[in-house]
Amino acid sequence: MIKNKETLSISEIQPYLKEKGKEREKAKGFVKKFAKLSEKDAKEMRKKLEQLDLMKMKSEQIVKVIDLLPSDAEELNKIFISVSLDDDETNKILNTVKEYK
Repeated sequence: MIKNKETLSISEIQPYLKEKGKEREKAKGFVKKFAKLSEKDAKEMRKKLEQLDLMKMKSEQIVKVIDLLPSDAEELNKIFISVSLDDDETNKILNTVKEYK
């Protein structure tokens, strides 16, 4: 049953995987393998990215930034394919990411 529709990063789904079950165990393995940040750090990073207040950045893109942790403008532009970021916006996002690497 869907209770809430919210975009979450891989790191942020960990609390939803507390229940036992075969499918949950597979999901836990996936999260453990691919999550680059702890749940706490992912939430902090999301908050900081949202506080940048960039109109071009949607929640789906914030999640991808958290999941992929781009290290340069080229990697970041692969996430923002529908919009073009100026140098200031790119630097703000990349500086935020660097705090968590």
